[in-house]
Amino acid sequence: MRTVARCLLSAEVRARLYSRYRRLTAWPPVGFVRFGTLRRGTPFSRQFGFDRGQPIDRYYIDDFLRRHAGAAGYASGVIRGRVLEIGEARYTGRFGRAADIERLDILDVSADNADATVIADLTDGSNLAPDSYDCVICTQTLIVLYDLHAAVRTLHRILKPGGTLLVTLPGISQICRPDMDIWGDYWRFTALSARRLFEEAFDPADITVESYGNVLSATAFLYGLAAQDLRPRELALHDPDYQVTIALKALKSKTSTAREPAR
Repeated sequence: MRTVARCLLSAEVRARLYSRYRRLTAWPPVGFVRFGTLRRGTPFSRQFGFDRGQPIDRYYIDDFLRRHAGAAGYASGVIRGRVLEIGEARYTGRFGRAADIERLDILDVSADNADATVIADLTDGSNLAPDSYDCVICTQTLIVLYDLHAAVRTLHRILKPGGTLLVTLPGISQICRPDMDIWGDYWRFTALSARRLFEEAFDPADITVESYGNVLSATAFLYGLAAQDLRPRELALHDPDYQVTIALKALKSKTSTAREPAR
């Protein structure tokens, strides 16, 4: 009888009945999910949560840089010697130890930045001396540079042999304003795309890539909630399918040179 019944139903009807069955047996049932205050079409904040507390991506960036700054129990510090940071001394001042810093330079493309000691464009880099820095900190910067490949080659070139590059990149994120209107906002990344990009200039064995985030922190970040809106264990949960922040550490080999760009 069951075989006869299946033959009497068309494939379209069987598919429709199966879809209905799946909806009825899903948990929670379809249509009964309680969104609460999240049932809205606008975010709580369009400033990434800055107006509520610490943005969730900044929480992750802090964790990454703290672990590479010589804190007890983590890797030996690489924020040392001659250091270059992009835009401002946001992280060198917080995580670098003064005794380890020989000199700090701030790079900006605009001379309007009073804190900048180096005026240059990473995609050009012609006025940046090679083999100059023991550590370069480049956080959330590459998204506003259309020519990523040229920028990565510059970052490799200005590092001293044995120097370290610390980079963070956005994964799941809203559009950055006013950057979109001023410079452009071009890219979002995954751990894989970040690795492939930097392997064009650095030895693959000298690159470490990690991601931060999970479905809850990604959702909260898109809504403009702050790190203070979540519990530490909720922020710490790692799900590689929901990459909010990509963090990359690359070493410049003492014998390597940047690879030639593909033609």
